[in-house]
Amino acid sequence: MSTGTLVLAATPIGDPRDAAPRLAQELATADVVAAEDTRRLRRLLGELAVTPAGSVVSYHEHNEASRTPDLVARLVAGERVVVVTDAGMPSVSDPGYRLVAAAVEAGVRVTCVPGPSAVLMALAVSGLPVDRFCFDGFLPRKPGERAKVLAEVADERRTIVFFEAPHRLAETLAAMRDAFGPDRRAAVCRELTKTYEEVRRGTLAELALWAADGVKGEITVVVAGAERVVPSLEEAVAGIRQRVDTGERLKDVAADVASRTGLSKKALYDAALAAR
Repeated sequence: MSTGTLVLAATPIGDPRDAAPRLAQELATADVVAAEDTRRLRRLLGELAVTPAGSVVSYHEHNEASRTPDLVARLVAGERVVVVTDAGMPSVSDPGYRLVAAAVEAGVRVTCVPGPSAVLMALAVSGLPVDRFCFDGFLPRKPGERAKVLAEVADERRTIVFFEAPHRLAETLAAMRDAFGPDRRAAVCRELTKTYEEVRRGTLAELALWAADGVKGEITVVVAGAERVVPSLEEAVAGIRQRVDTGERLKDVAADVASRTGLSKKALYDAALAAR
């Protein structure tokens, strides 16, 4: 018997009219629909005028571990399992990854129904560079842990996308201002595709001040990457000499500094040698 198929189905992030035509078909014909919130799924089914032929089960962060083996067993037995979350693509800051990993391990085919994405939409409307970007999901809730994560990405040159809860937005923007600098550009995208959609653009200092009075709705934050700061040759060589004095190889340090600054590797190496 051939194995079944696991389908990750993207759901609208706001406007139900954004649902892909295939979504209705998959929900109607699946052997199992695993939903993050079955009540939200029922509303979506009503909006799409769909009646599922198979069973509907809950699949969320609190029962992922216990429910995954049963779903994998059904997949191995040849069934088609569709996973949906409250909004967007399953497994992207939502339940789904655990099941995907287990299905892949079991040799089950995994595919998806493409659709709305808060990450991509926020990038597109942010007005910030989109040629290179990274996604960091939700930041830690505790201030110390959040500050540590932000410090780790402070020099990231790609545009960064975050999710955030509305009641934590003001303190998160303030933490970003402190970690990235007040003049770093950013955009707060609120209620994307919904009635009160809003995109607020500005510096982190301006956005932190705006959010201080409270903001409602689903939030995606897009932050510009750090600008490359190119040191002078003399400054770079001084840094190289410090690292060499601690035991690193000159050749390796020169190559590393060249890759990070854009300065000539040969010029750095020669100047560091001459500075001995």
